[in-house]
Amino acid sequence: MNQSKLQVLLNSLITSWENEVIEFKQAGNDYSTDKIGEYFSALANEANLRGLDAAWLVFGVHNKTRKVVGSDYRLQLERLQSTKMQIAVNSEPSITFRNIHELQDANGRVILFEIPPAPRGMPISWKGHYYARAGESLTNLGLDKLDEIRQQTMFSDWSAQIIPDATISHLDETALHKARESFGRKYANRFSSDEILNWSLPVFLDRARLTQDRKLTRTALLLLGKPESAYVLSPHPAQMTWKLEGAERAYEHFGPPFLLNTSALYQKIRNIQLRILPDDALLAVEVAKYDQKVVLEALHNCIAHQDYTRNGRIIVTEQLDKLIFENEGSFFEGTPDDYISGNKTPRRYRNPFLAQAMAELNMIDTMGYGIHAMYVGQAKRYFPMPDYDLSDPFAVKMTVYGHVVDPAYSRLLIQKTDLSLTDILCLDRIQKNLPLPEVTIRHLRKGGLIEGRKPNIHVSAVVAEATASQAEYILTRAQDNAYYAKLIFDYLEKFGEASRKEIDKLLWTKLSDALDDEQKSKKVANLLANLRRSERIYNAGHRKDPLWRLAEKSAE
Repeated sequence: MNQSKLQVLLNSLITSWENEVIEFKQAGNDYSTDKIGEYFSALANEANLRGLDAAWLVFGVHNKTRKVVGSDYRLQLERLQSTKMQIAVNSEPSITFRNIHELQDANGRVILFEIPPAPRGMPISWKGHYYARAGESLTNLGLDKLDEIRQQTMFSDWSAQIIPDATISHLDETALHKARESFGRKYANRFSSDEILNWSLPVFLDRARLTQDRKLTRTALLLLGKPESAYVLSPHPAQMTWKLEGAERAYEHFGPPFLLNTSALYQKIRNIQLRILPDDALLAVEVAKYDQKVVLEALHNCIAHQDYTRNGRIIVTEQLDKLIFENEGSFFEGTPDDYISGNKTPRRYRNPFLAQAMAELNMIDTMGYGIHAMYVGQAKRYFPMPDYDLSDPFAVKMTVYGHVVDPAYSRLLIQKTDLSLTDILCLDRIQKNLPLPEVTIRHLRKGGLIEGRKPNIHVSAVVAEATASQAEYILTRAQDNAYYAKLIFDYLEKFGEASRKEIDKLLWTKLSDALDDEQKSKKVANLLANLRRSERIYNAGHRKDPLWRLAEKSAE
């Protein structure tokens, strides 16, 4: 939004003055982030209740005189925009400002925080507390307003519907235990694992957004139901199907509990190790055919966005060199391209109750980062980008590649680790012979990333920097994370446990010489965190003095 439009907007907001969806503050540089979070929760909830498209928190306007006085809150643009992430981390469900606008008014700098309404059926909390407005005052969200928001989806959201005949006996014990563990990891900084285990089952299910007033919903049955309990969802099939196509053919159906059976379906996929660029010994890299995080992200997206009213199933087709994921219902909010950069946050969900429960159980996020994470995951493994097929208006089909299309593309990604995701996406289109704008082609050609003339443009066949010797290249080339993980697993299998100091000693000389000590330390920390989150290792010590051990499933 340009400055003139922002000025018109500010004038309009000042004319309306403070009400339940507009708040003015003078706000200095040290204004509390917690206070911003409380206003974010209150204004988002009030905007939802009034059916408005946005609410506003404005810094730099005196809340008594209605005059612009200017604000020096976070003068650096990067620091100002980081407020978005701080809000997303502590709000639940995890959403943030739609935009943060800066207006250079004649009387000083004004910041306009554009706040989206709380999603239908999903009140917004800040650090576990729900806020609202009473006139110009900040207050707790009363039970009447809380119920009004939560009941918005009771008759329109398929996943929120209560199943009158369903009881706790319809839920799977193993899935319930797994759900408590997942919830505990998400809120480890708020609740101890012992505290969560001591909650009664009805209390846990309510807190995990799986029940409505302690009554089981379709969401609870989908995620935690016993396989034999699927009949209570009839006529809507709660089913995922894996099928193998090619020289060999096979299939298997998976019903509830989806919390467990997404991993069971993943285990059916033939995920062998592939040697990329086998004809070039210098650059040969071994990676898994499919990344588990990418596969589960795609499958969880199918579950969250499936249109269950169409009585269809989710299908995962495994072909020789790719996986195809299909779910019922059109792409619900925007297009896949909107989410690749990781900057778009969806405002609506087809199944908001289900989406919130899956977020509580760490299956998805509600910020729109999932598609971005899948694309980045494929790029890190030097594979083609996923493709979406939206030709059927009543279904979404996504393809994840498990092979190299053009060796030059993979070679370039291995060598040029600083390529932006935008450039990688463009190179992916080149290797798939898809069209690109002329300005993009000129940009890629100027960077030496493509060669040839139309229509025979192809990815540049660069192998290594001319200034680097082969020996230097080998020393500075980063190995795949699977290589470092294997070293850690071998060590833990042999010695039982390892401190952070011992793991540093194990990996330090194996890490790329292009990294300094601080970068190596951060690399090891991220690797351990990823292995912990995927439940392959766990910390048997303390946060400040960790002692890492193999998780049971890794030990097996």
